[in-house]
Amino acid sequence: MDTLNSPRELAVWKAAHARCAFVPTMGNLHAGHVSLVDKARLTGLPVIASIFVNPLQFGAGEDFERYPRTFEQDCEQLKAAGCHAVFAPSVEDMYPQPQAYFVEPPELANELCGQYRPGHFRGMLTVVLKLFNMVQPAIAAFGKKDYQQLALIRGMTAQMNLPIEILAGETTRAEDGLALSSRNGYLSTLERKEAPRLYHCLKQIADALSSGRTDFEELETQALGTLYQHNWKVDYVSIRRPDLAPAINEGSAFVILGAAHLGNTRLIDNVEVPAIKAAAK
Repeated sequence: MDTLNSPRELAVWKAAHARCAFVPTMGNLHAGHVSLVDKARLTGLPVIASIFVNPLQFGAGEDFERYPRTFEQDCEQLKAAGCHAVFAPSVEDMYPQPQAYFVEPPELANELCGQYRPGHFRGMLTVVLKLFNMVQPAIAAFGKKDYQQLALIRGMTAQMNLPIEILAGETTRAEDGLALSSRNGYLSTLERKEAPRLYHCLKQIADALSSGRTDFEELETQALGTLYQHNWKVDYVSIRRPDLAPAINEGSAFVILGAAHLGNTRLIDNVEVPAIKAAAK
């Protein structure tokens, strides 16, 4: 596996690999990231991953400085997964001048997680566009765990006419249901035992919707109550359509999204519910 530490080294690698599949990451890799590499490899294209902790998407008081950086272990995992190259630029490489031009996202970026992390998606989309311009992949893979992020990246790619196919990887979970996340390492032993509750609350809503319930607000309120009772600080639990528009009653698929703090750790998750097919007459 090639390790590319600068845009110049990336350009040399790209000259020999005109078409490639791309897996952008912020490092501290886990099995979910590896599954994205596996998905990208199925395209038959050489796979390049990036490791870059992007300061633009961290707000004041967030965990940019303490975000786990495990570069050597990350490279070992990527190599074992069959990744062909890793691009690991410095902040100075990505932002040689203070960033004055940004991707301005749609109103969706101010909802859900965006309501609680102002400017996060603006910074995320800006760095993704910069990475797309540098790597110039034919295909890029992102996980569904960051469902709102995936939706915004898909929208940006389409509206900016980027010649990139976006692949979506399913959320990888621990045996108890907790979605794998780099931030899970912040959890104490007791918090780790409690952490799957967010997923189970969302799954209960999904099961209720699948059974035909459409009292969306009541279902959300019940989940909020359960989390509050177990000392979570909840940002939101929200039932939406797959495009993240407000849920409707008739014949719709759904996605239930949640974000909540357990101690000092903010966790996010989502559960998809396919549209219920009408019974044949």
